[in-house]
Amino acid sequence: MHTHIDWDDPGANGVTAHYAKDPNDYGEPHPGTIVSGRYQGMNVRVKVEAYKDGVSIGEVAALIDAKGERVKQHGKLSLGDTVRLPDDKRAFESAPASPKDDDD
Repeated sequence: MHTHIDWDDPGANGVTAHYAKDPNDYGEPHPGTIVSGRYQGMNVRVKVEAYKDGVSIGEVAALIDAKGERVKQHGKLSLGDTVRLPDDKRAFESAPASPKDDDD
């Protein structure tokens, strides 16, 4: 059984939109591939176990907050949960927020 997740819209960081411009570089995920999505502002890495009809199915391998810190649980999502991540919800990971330099 998998945990149902309402994934965040990847917006400008969407994998599908990026590869629509250059489909030659896009390869479907295969078992062992790590793909990313967004859930409540967190970067979520999923280790793919299966891929079917544009959906990656796999285990949550990492939950990373906006500061780049890893956590074990966020909302109803935990490390090790099995999830389904549709291609249209896959996202390139956002860079961690860096501290503002007040010396400028």
